[in-house]
Amino acid sequence: MLKNKIYKYFFNEILKNFITILLTFTALAWVVRAVNFLDLMVEDGYSSLIYFKYSILNISTIISRFTPLAFLLSLTISIVKFERQQELLILWTTGLTKLKIVNIFLLIGFLITLFQLILSSFINPFLLNKSRSLLSSSEPIEINNVLKSNDFNAAFHGVTFYIEEKNSNNELLNVFIKDSEGKLSTIVDEVDGKKNSTIFAKKGFVKNDKLILFNGMIQSLGKENKIKNILFERTELSLASISPRTIKHPKIQETSSFSLLECAFDLNINLNKKKCSKNFKKETAQTLSRRMGTPLYIPLVSIITSFLLIHRKEKTNNFLKKYILFILSFITLVLSEILLRYTSLSSLMTFLYFIIPLSATFLFYIYIFKKIMTERVVK
Repeated sequence: MLKNKIYKYFFNEILKNFITILLTFTALAWVVRAVNFLDLMVEDGYSSLIYFKYSILNISTIISRFTPLAFLLSLTISIVKFERQQELLILWTTGLTKLKIVNIFLLIGFLITLFQLILSSFINPFLLNKSRSLLSSSEPIEINNVLKSNDFNAAFHGVTFYIEEKNSNNELLNVFIKDSEGKLSTIVDEVDGKKNSTIFAKKGFVKNDKLILFNGMIQSLGKENKIKNILFERTELSLASISPRTIKHPKIQETSSFSLLECAFDLNINLNKKKCSKNFKKETAQTLSRRMGTPLYIPLVSIITSFLLIHRKEKTNNFLKKYILFILSFITLVLSEILLRYTSLSSLMTFLYFIIPLSATFLFYIYIFKKIMTERVVK
């Protein structure tokens, strides 16, 4: 009964440290990323609500990025803390085995691996796809927030704006617009159906998704390659058809793992053959390796860190050993990122990326098992 309470205490302490470190890293990284996402409002004209929702939906990807490092730090900090407070020494004198503690570390590693697999393979693609859909189905952009004085704005498909001045009443002075795709409906379109036009105006303002211009000229290229000019005192341009340049189609990171597996194994149920090309398959192999292979390095980290338990109190190199094992564990995580880049080269590299952490974890566990048994015999 006492042993179970001790094991539960170890489990809870490591898990508590892991959650604290992970949430701290996630909060800091999310603030930095949220600042980068400000372009959605400043450059693309999305509302603050869309910006906030989009930022929130990207938190899960940050969590998955920091999970392995947070686990390494929590495990190392916990072991050092237990040792400094003489808790490990008390455990060994009461008859508890080091192998049992190693198994607890390994169990926590497998649980966090499962958490990482679920997060990266299912939750992240779903939320990223949701965030992309949020941009596609959002309300009309607030163009007044996008247009600035003395700035060429090319944030919209086929339309470029230049405003010489924008006063405190949101009135636009000396307006220049280049509409190369006919996104803005003008009187020229009604006259000869031309879609390529340039618009100048001395004054204008935005009201009810319309750009109202005064005292200007619409210049277009006619059917006979002749420039046609039309002067106006007042005209209205509909802004309903313009859209920001923000990518709205799902990227491979936002594609579900099931669809990627179908492409990788040539099932092609949801992905057509044109989309599932050779280059796309290479990206698919790397993406699936990141989602399903990278978490397998977490148990390996727990085994390497467990070597901190194997030492004798009188040895003088224990202090240095802590740093060596931490650096070795950190290098393991770095190597997992480096090797990930080569998984797209061939099926063999992808297979090796998955099998290396599993094999290394098994071999290190056998070694640490023998080492602990040898210590017990010596004692």
